[in-house]
Amino acid sequence: MPIFNYTALKNNKDVINGKIEALDISEARAGIKRLGYTPISIVDERSDTTVKNKAKATLAPLPNLGLQDKIEFTSTMQILVQAGIPIIESLMFIENDAAKAKLRKVAKELRKQIIAGGTFSGTIARYPLQFGHIYIGLCKAGEDTGELEKTLDRLLELLTKQAAIRGQIIGTLMYPVFVLILSVLIILVMLLFVFPVFKDMFDNMGQELPLITAVLMEAGLFMKANWICIPIGFLAFGALTTAIMRWAPSRKFVHGVGLKIPVMGTMLLFGDFSNFIAVMQVAYDAGIPIVECLHLAILTITNDVMREQLESSIINVSKGQHLSVALRATGIVPKMILFMIATGEQSGRLGDMLGQCTNYIDKKLNDIISTLTKMIEPIMLLVIGAIVCVLALALYMPLFASYMSE
Repeated sequence: MPIFNYTALKNNKDVINGKIEALDISEARAGIKRLGYTPISIVDERSDTTVKNKAKATLAPLPNLGLQDKIEFTSTMQILVQAGIPIIESLMFIENDAAKAKLRKVAKELRKQIIAGGTFSGTIARYPLQFGHIYIGLCKAGEDTGELEKTLDRLLELLTKQAAIRGQIIGTLMYPVFVLILSVLIILVMLLFVFPVFKDMFDNMGQELPLITAVLMEAGLFMKANWICIPIGFLAFGALTTAIMRWAPSRKFVHGVGLKIPVMGTMLLFGDFSNFIAVMQVAYDAGIPIVECLHLAILTITNDVMREQLESSIINVSKGQHLSVALRATGIVPKMILFMIATGEQSGRLGDMLGQCTNYIDKKLNDIISTLTKMIEPIMLLVIGAIVCVLALALYMPLFASYMSE
């Protein structure tokens, strides 16, 4: 009986590799599910063993691929495969003519392994850090169904969409981050160079300084005398922030608080759901079973609270529950999305309705980002104004008190 090598998810999060005996891929997939795992990729060992044995000694490390790198690689592959050019020749074109050296290196290594007898999806499956489980899973489905060309097209749309969403969110957050940095610089300049200049003048007045002036004056003198504490403080703050975001309980708490912030929380919610639904649509159209579609889609969720709640839907769907019902039970999916998915299930047009969900989320996200952008400007002006006002009052309140006493 044929032996199949598989990559699967254990406990909805851990990636494992193994082997299973089965008559064909469908039976292998069913057997893996009976083990309690969710299959991501399944490869017949008869076609994969030779290249894997050779690759053990020659498998070269590949450079990390960013989102734009994957877009460029997928775009070129999609164009060439659509034109009827074989995979090996397409990779050779990228190897010789790609603008980025990292893409040329990736194409060269993939081409070598495919020539040795591997498949495209089986070869990229050896590099999950570079391509990601979603990319690998969709390419595997495309090859199994003989629709790799369409899958590459769907992947290109998905990656482009993710890049656009990331650009929108980063663009929205750039202004407040810039204002925050500017505020910190203003405070440091005032404390280090302006307040110490007024010390002798205030001392000669012989009057007790207001509390705010005294506190800022002492802070400025301390930082000027111990300036090394400033970079150490920034490094400590960065290290603390990193530790908080790496420790699961604290990261989950921060993610939960983020979802409760008005407007900002809605943007984070729809930003994650935009990727979630887009992957669901692409995977479903590629012919991947709905439970596996959910697994792949949940991999895109960056918010720990959302991911934990959505993972419960996998169990319910695997027990035979409708997708819309399982998602409704999580309590975090917007009602319009639930309605569209339920309509698609009832009409047998789930793929089309997932596409409509994507359009709805994109429009909603654009509206939220527009609203947030309009809100940020006056808020940031108020923040800058408040900082300047506090610093100015701290400097001039002793002078006003002196004039009044005269």
